[in-house]
Amino acid sequence: MPSKSRWAPPRSRVLEDAPMAATDDSELWLRRLRAHGPERDAALTELHALLLRAARFEVARRHAGARHLRGGDQEDLAQQSADDALVALLRKLDSFRGDSRFTTWAYKFALYEAATKVRRQAWQGREIPLGEERWPLIVDERLRTPEQGAETAELFAVLRAAIKSALTPHQREVLIAIALNDVPIDVLAERLNTTRGALYKTVHDSRQKLRAVLAANGLSIDEHRSST
Repeated sequence: MPSKSRWAPPRSRVLEDAPMAATDDSELWLRRLRAHGPERDAALTELHALLLRAARFEVARRHAGARHLRGGDQEDLAQQSADDALVALLRKLDSFRGDSRFTTWAYKFALYEAATKVRRQAWQGREIPLGEERWPLIVDERLRTPEQGAETAELFAVLRAAIKSALTPHQREVLIAIALNDVPIDVLAERLNTTRGALYKTVHDSRQKLRAVLAANGLSIDEHRSST
């Protein structure tokens, strides 16, 4: 991988800086990346540079909400994101179908890796909250009728009881961390030594159980949201 350089503020729009005139065509990108020797090495160098610009842009964009990051941290995260994005992209190269330009497709790998790493950095050293610290669907009571307030209280009472009784301990911990306490799913996956897919399934199964309990009590989260 290219050597690290000093942090440089990205341009306001990453798309303006990314395309390279000599290799702008998607088919040319694919041909060069599937070649051997110097041609492929040159393509990898250019692609990594493209991914690094995208990663720097995303890290800088998210930096406003992550004040704990220092300048050196930003460059390290961008470099790591570009490295990992390149590995992931090459592993999925055959899945590119040409629905968008290759460069647009490639940017997504870097943006995803950068976003993930910033979120993980933000939670580094922090305890994962597993208690019911914050409940969703909180609405300003001044904008509600007494009837709506009573319905909300009943919904929360049944929902709290269902979370304690209808879910397994694992489902309860995962749902509370993700849905109630805003823990990023990739952070939780890393802490629990599992995968995002497994956690998504846990959340899905948990919500199905809660919907069933609410339905048995003549309640619905969806109807409550639409009425508010």
